[in-house]
Amino acid sequence: MNRKIALALALAAAGTAAHADEITVDPFPFKSTLSRAEVMADLMQHRRSGIDTQADDYNPLAQFRGAKTRADVRAEFMAERDTVAAMTREDSGSAYLARVKPALARETQLARSQDDASN
Repeated sequence: MNRKIALALALAAAGTAAHADEITVDPFPFKSTLSRAEVMADLMQHRRSGIDTQADDYNPLAQFRGAKTRADVRAEFMAERDTVAAMTREDSGSAYLARVKPALARETQLARSQDDASN
Protein backbone atom coordinates (compact mmCIF):
# COMPACT_ATOMS: atom_id res chain seq x y z
CA MET A 1 0.00 0.00 0.00
CA ASN A 2 2.81 2.41 0.89
CA ARG A 3 4.52 1.69 -2.42
CA LYS A 4 1.35 2.58 -4.31
CA ILE A 5 1.06 5.88 -2.45
CA ALA A 6 4.73 6.69 -2.98
CA LEU A 7 4.43 5.85 -6.69
CA ALA A 8 1.32 8.00 -7.04
CA LEU A 9 3.05 10.94 -5.33
CA ALA A 10 6.15 10.54 -7.49
CA LEU A 11 4.06 10.50 -10.67
CA ALA A 12 2.07 13.52 -9.54
CA ALA A 13 5.26 15.44 -8.77
CA ALA A 14 6.78 14.49 -12.12
CA GLY A 15 3.62 15.56 -13.93
CA THR A 16 3.48 18.99 -12.35
CA ALA A 17 7.21 19.61 -12.80
CA ALA A 18 6.85 19.13 -16.53
CA HIS A 19 4.41 22.03 -16.73
CA ALA A 20 6.07 24.41 -14.26
CA ASP A 21 8.08 26.25 -16.90
CA GLU A 22 4.98 27.02 -18.95
CA ILE A 23 3.43 29.17 -16.22
CA THR A 24 4.46 32.82 -16.28
CA VAL A 25 3.03 34.85 -13.44
CA ASP A 26 5.14 37.95 -13.96
CA PRO A 27 4.69 39.53 -17.40
CA PHE A 28 8.07 41.27 -16.95
CA PRO A 29 10.54 38.59 -15.90
CA PHE A 30 13.57 39.67 -13.89
CA LYS A 31 16.71 40.33 -15.91
CA SER A 32 19.84 40.74 -13.83
CA THR A 33 22.32 43.47 -14.69
CA LEU A 34 25.05 41.85 -12.57
CA SER A 35 26.91 38.64 -13.15
CA ARG A 36 26.89 35.85 -10.59
CA ALA A 37 30.48 36.72 -9.65
CA GLU A 38 29.54 40.38 -9.01
CA VAL A 39 26.61 39.34 -6.80
CA MET A 40 28.82 36.95 -4.83
CA ALA A 41 31.47 39.69 -4.41
CA ASP A 42 28.79 42.06 -3.05
CA LEU A 43 27.59 39.37 -0.65
CA MET A 44 31.12 38.70 0.63
CA GLN A 45 31.71 42.45 1.09
CA HIS A 46 28.47 42.71 3.10
CA ARG A 47 29.44 39.75 5.28
CA ARG A 48 32.88 41.27 5.94
CA SER A 49 31.25 44.55 7.03
CA GLY A 50 30.04 42.88 10.22
CA ILE A 51 26.48 44.17 9.88
CA ASP A 52 23.94 41.46 10.69
CA THR A 53 20.65 42.58 9.16
CA GLN A 54 18.89 39.60 10.74
CA ALA A 55 19.93 40.50 14.31
CA ASP A 56 17.33 41.65 16.82
CA ASP A 57 19.31 44.79 17.62
CA TYR A 58 19.85 45.80 13.97
CA ASN A 59 18.79 49.42 13.47
CA PRO A 60 18.93 50.59 9.84
CA LEU A 61 18.31 54.20 10.92
CA ALA A 62 21.11 54.37 13.47
CA GLN A 63 23.40 56.31 11.13
CA PHE A 64 20.64 58.20 9.30
CA ARG A 65 20.82 61.98 9.33
CA GLY A 66 18.08 63.96 7.64
CA ALA A 67 18.83 66.90 5.37
CA LYS A 68 15.90 68.98 6.64
CA THR A 69 15.65 70.70 9.97
CA ARG A 70 12.77 70.20 12.35
CA ALA A 71 11.56 73.71 11.48
CA ASP A 72 11.53 72.88 7.74
CA VAL A 73 9.46 69.74 8.29
CA ARG A 74 7.10 71.56 10.61
CA ALA A 75 6.61 74.39 8.09
CA GLU A 76 5.83 71.88 5.32
CA PHE A 77 3.28 70.16 7.52
CA MET A 78 1.64 73.43 8.52
CA ALA A 79 1.34 74.38 4.83
CA GLU A 80 -0.41 71.06 4.09
CA ARG A 81 -2.34 70.80 7.37
CA ASP A 82 -5.79 71.10 5.76
CA THR A 83 -4.97 68.38 3.23
CA VAL A 84 -3.65 66.07 5.94
CA ALA A 85 -6.75 66.64 8.07
CA ALA A 86 -9.04 65.97 5.11
CA MET A 87 -7.23 62.77 4.14
CA THR A 88 -7.43 61.36 7.69
CA ARG A 89 -11.13 62.01 8.24
CA GLU A 90 -13.79 59.32 8.43
CA ASP A 91 -14.28 59.28 4.65
CA SER A 92 -10.52 58.92 4.03
CA GLY A 93 -10.47 62.13 2.04
CA SER A 94 -13.05 61.25 -0.60
CA ALA A 95 -15.06 64.44 -0.02
CA TYR A 96 -11.88 66.51 -0.18
CA LEU A 97 -10.74 64.79 -3.38
CA ALA A 98 -14.18 65.25 -4.96
CA ARG A 99 -13.91 68.96 -4.23
CA VAL A 100 -10.29 69.37 -5.36
CA LYS A 101 -10.22 66.94 -8.30
CA PRO A 102 -12.06 69.19 -10.79
CA ALA A 103 -9.38 71.82 -10.26
CA LEU A 104 -6.71 69.24 -11.04
CA ALA A 105 -8.55 67.70 -14.01
CA ARG A 106 -6.65 67.57 -17.27
CA GLU A 107 -7.76 67.47 -20.83
CA THR A 108 -8.61 63.93 -21.94
CA GLN A 109 -5.84 62.30 -23.93
CA LEU A 110 -6.58 59.38 -26.19
CA ALA A 111 -4.02 56.86 -27.38
CA ARG A 112 -3.51 56.46 -31.06
CA SER A 113 -1.79 53.92 -33.23
CA GLN A 114 1.40 54.39 -35.28
CA ASP A 115 -0.73 54.59 -38.45
CA ASP A 116 -2.74 57.51 -37.06
CA ALA A 117 0.44 59.36 -36.06
CA SER A 118 1.74 59.41 -39.64
CA ASN A 119 -1.39 61.16 -40.96
